[in-house]
Formats: sequence, C-alpha cells, structure tokens
Amino acid sequence: MTQTSDNVTWLTQEAYNQLKAELEYLSGPARAEIAAKIAAAREEGDLRENGGYHAAKEEQGKQELRVRQLTQLLEHAKVGEAPAATGVVAPGMVVTIAFDGDEDDTLTFLLASREYASSDIETYSPQSPLGSGVNGKKVGEDAEYELPNGKTASVRILDAKPYQG
Repeated sequence: MTQTSDNVTWLTQEAYNQLKAELEYLSGPARAEIAAKIAAAREEGDLRENGGYHAAKEEQGKQELRVRQLTQLLEHAKVGEAPAATGVVAPGMVVTIAFDGDEDDTLTFLLASREYASSDIETYSPQSPLGSGVNGKKVGEDAEYELPNGKTASVRILDAKPYQG
C-alpha cells in the first residue's frame, strides 16, 4: 500500500481484499458481539461502578474509529501495482539511506502509510519528516529533513526498490 499527497492510497489487490474483509467483520459480526457485551454488562447493575460496561464501551469506540478509518481508506483506494524500479524514491518502495553521507550509518525502511506497516521492516509515512524529505529523490542524491528539535539532517539515498512484501 502506498499513499500519495492527494489522499489516494495505492493498494495491491491482496491488501485491498484484506482491509475490505476486516471492515466487513467489524461492521457486522464484531458490532453484534460488542453490543451483546454491553447489554450483558448493563444487566449487572450500577453503570458508574461497572468495569465490564466501561471496558466494552471503550472497545466499541475503538472499533467504530477503525471502521471509519477503513471506510475512508477504501473510499480513496486505487488497486494496482507497486511503483516500478526507476531509482526514484516513491511510496511503496524500500529505501536505504546513509546519515550525513556515512556509508556505515545506514537505515533501510519502507516508505508507506501505517496500514501497510509490517513487522519485518520499519515503515515511515510519506508525510513524516524523513519520508517527505526523501520522496521524489533519486538514488545517489542527498535529501534534507527537519528533526524534532528544529535542526535539519541530511541523508544520502543509497537504494530504492519496490517492496516485495
């Protein structure tokens, strides 16, 4: 899954199907399950001191937030292939950078939205300071981005290839 600045999210067919299935589950069976939990907890009596009721309501809120996130994501999704290996950094690519031109101090990460994050590779959003700094740069070029303390850091793009997750 990759994201561009105009709020279009590119998804592989597999990622789209997975997110669609999650949305269908959360909108149907999961809603019924949480409603049943809330009803059961409500029958236990005083709601002000009912931990099960408050936990179920909190779970319901988180679940509804995820439903809204998935709905919005899928509304703006485009299904297609990851970017081509052109040597230009773009969302959906695995990028290797060197900090301050030091070839021994490197970082490899996936440039993608958080829904595409995986446990096997660190993921940076294209909207993050580092992500926006390297996006659009070519292999061999330097990129600058702002650090949380307001200073600017420089990195060199060593490699950029389509993610094969």
